[in-house]
Amino acid sequence: MDTTSVSNGAVPAYEVKEENLSPEDLSEMLAAGTKQVHEKAENTQFVKDFLKGRIRKELFKLGAVALYYTYKAMEEEIERNKDHPHFAPLYFPAELHRHTALARDLEYFYGPEWQSQVHCSESTQCYVDRIHQVGQEDPVLLVAHAYTRYMGDLSGGQVLKKVAQRALKLPPTGEGLEFYHFDAIHSAKAFKQLYRSRMNELELDMETKKRVVAEAVKAFTFNMEVFDELEEIGKTIQEEVLDAGMPVHGEMGGDISKCPYYAAKMAASGGTTYACQMAMAMLRHPTGQVLFATWFAVLAGLAAWYLM
Repeated sequence: MDTTSVSNGAVPAYEVKEENLSPEDLSEMLAAGTKQVHEKAENTQFVKDFLKGRIRKELFKLGAVALYYTYKAMEEEIERNKDHPHFAPLYFPAELHRHTALARDLEYFYGPEWQSQVHCSESTQCYVDRIHQVGQEDPVLLVAHAYTRYMGDLSGGQVLKKVAQRALKLPPTGEGLEFYHFDAIHSAKAFKQLYRSRMNELELDMETKKRVVAEAVKAFTFNMEVFDELEEIGKTIQEEVLDAGMPVHGEMGGDISKCPYYAAKMAASGGTTYACQMAMAMLRHPTGQVLFATWFAVLAGLAAWYLM
């Protein structure tokens, strides 16, 4: 058994040979059980556009907001359950925890008062609520959420970092991308190997392992719902609106509730007062009277789509 440098010390980095793995190992069950939903998540339009470098800074910022709330919830529950026998072996706060890095990214994008400017979106809130529920009621299922997020961050997330840096012309010094930097991990490959080994050593019966796999599928589904929400928001960001200086998501301070897509959902579900407030706010904007008709058409179309 060799070691790999993790944080300030050395921890075991088990050599997990393929021939030594069993189909009943949790890591193998997770890989097999999430294969289909994993591929589906990678093929969402938002992710495909991202990988092609077709990502707007406004959407990237909102994506970072969603990640912040997700990781804050997950890491709160991990701290709550750090001594739980079904999670303790996977407790690597110095190496993995992301919410403080995301806070620095949001400060870079939104300024020092970022906390008063960002809000949790509807899809992200559903994800957050589920994480808190399992953390408080069934902590072993936290393994599924940690596996889904952290192992993805150490794998495909590193590709997204490079794409975002080029596409958004972010500083080469890393500002705005701290989420993707794992300074305490010397080798992502070795650490992932260690993490999977620790999962396999958890004393779980087969029924519990199946529940963890089912929860991981749910975690991927929550991520896809966030991607779909961002994709729909992206459709509302019109170039002519940007050029005219109308408030788009950057000026909305990360508050998705202020976007036309959200207003359409509110109107479609009976929240007409909210939609009227949005319309009045737009009419008070210096360029709003000119663009009100366009905005209303977009809103009506989105409402019709939502009701389908």
